[in-house]
Amino acid sequence: MLTQSHWRADTSVEVLETTVGGVLRRAAEEVPDRLALVDGQPDPAARRTWTYAELLAEGERTARALLRVFEPGERLAIWAANCPEWVIVQYGAALAGLTLVTVNPALRKAEVNHVLAQSEAAGIVMAREYRGFDKDAAIAAIHDELPTLREIIPLSDLEAFVAAGDDATPLPDVSPDDPAQIQYTSGTTGFPKAALLHHRGVVNASRFVAQRAGVEDGVVWVNSMPMFHIGGGALTELGAYTHRGTYVLLPGFDPALQLELVETYGGTIMLAVPTMLIAMLDHPDARTRDLSTLQTVMSGAAVVPADLVRRAKSDLGCRFTIVFGQTEMHGVISQTALTDSPEDQAETIGAPLPHAEVRVVDVGTGGTQPVGVPGEICVRGYQTMLGYHGRPEDTAAAIDPDGWLHSGDLGAMDERGYLRITGRLKDVIIRGGENVYPREVEDVLFGHPGISQVTVLGLPDAHWGEVVAAVLRPAEGAGAPDPDELRAWCRERLASFKVPSAWFAVDDLPVTPTGKVQKFVLQEQLAEGRHVPLPSRAASAAG
Repeated sequence: MLTQSHWRADTSVEVLETTVGGVLRRAAEEVPDRLALVDGQPDPAARRTWTYAELLAEGERTARALLRVFEPGERLAIWAANCPEWVIVQYGAALAGLTLVTVNPALRKAEVNHVLAQSEAAGIVMAREYRGFDKDAAIAAIHDELPTLREIIPLSDLEAFVAAGDDATPLPDVSPDDPAQIQYTSGTTGFPKAALLHHRGVVNASRFVAQRAGVEDGVVWVNSMPMFHIGGGALTELGAYTHRGTYVLLPGFDPALQLELVETYGGTIMLAVPTMLIAMLDHPDARTRDLSTLQTVMSGAAVVPADLVRRAKSDLGCRFTIVFGQTEMHGVISQTALTDSPEDQAETIGAPLPHAEVRVVDVGTGGTQPVGVPGEICVRGYQTMLGYHGRPEDTAAAIDPDGWLHSGDLGAMDERGYLRITGRLKDVIIRGGENVYPREVEDVLFGHPGISQVTVLGLPDAHWGEVVAAVLRPAEGAGAPDPDELRAWCRERLASFKVPSAWFAVDDLPVTPTGKVQKFVLQEQLAEGRHVPLPSRAASAAG
């Protein structure tokens, strides 16, 4: 039992010294005829499949074609929604020694210009359009501003590009230490950075998450998380492939399609952020599909209420686990156990995964906090990123001289080593000199029956400096709760200075593609007066 908030790394499980390409080669050697990849199109007649032998062959052909125009170590961007070609290009780049730059398909011209310029991409594989947006025109407009960009490969031309490769081209030796991907942080604060990730990290972090989730050899992972994000292009995919499993890839999230694919392919696990999980549980097909093969649901990225954990386990007849981490750590650093109670699942983010050394430190002094005292969560181990590409000053600010990655997340560690998130360092509200941690207030409000979703943030105030504001989405079928009632609810559970003084109701909260609330967007909307404060019913009646 701990007395200080310092978890020593568990080294009882080995770290695999391999690469992304090495994972595929090993599975293709051991189970060549096992189903590796399924194109989870809505139309069953349009679905394609690859065995491990076939997927490796496609990956190697793509690698040799890429080496015709790129040198190992260069960066190759991919700007496309989920599709099997995304996976094939990923393995082609890995086997060719290229660094894959994953680009959100929803980015517009200025945004993708920033990503391609900042990452110094030498090439891009891209879909021609996305939801009506003409990507060809966007790239043509910015190409002259991108001096490093030599090759533009439309996905529709990928087959011809690969066919032009030379099968005799030797593939390079790739080290587990080599860069594998550049992933841009999710941008909840408005300023995404280019996290440079290595092969060892993306392979093992994904593998350890799968192990704690109870994944066994031959897992069937049904995934609709975006591939440009660590949850898609690393955690779920490599979680499946390190266990010689089948990866069923959806083009995007659709609750009916996800449920159908679990039934059709015998899905055993899926990762779903809370909004996705609620959509599946509420869908009528959840009661008619045969979901008996589903063993585990994994969630995270946002608060997962205990009632949602209980409902998922009851309605789906499955186990549950919650993950916590960030891109800079190759995904996940802590995770709840399958045997944890719904309360532990909802109120903690579990204990650190193997080989992760974790401390909670005083933000001012850097000293380790006693158990139960909040501070900044810091991590050290194999899974620390190589740095922020092209931003040495940001890297130095994030990783200290002793190798500790400062997460920017505030939390506390209990005597078991379980972590509990209390907020983000940048999200702390300072009201009249008192620190208010939004997560603590959000946890209280999540317990109110009239609230479906809520986020808490600070608003500027001439007297207090900042005041606490809550932006909520009412429960399904309910009107906006009375602010007076919400204040009373909070006062029973929180110190008075933590109780929100401003309340706003919205139809939807702005979120990233992985379900994280973008507080900076809400801040801008509130500053522009786009949301009107909720009136109290007593005041309305008096008026």
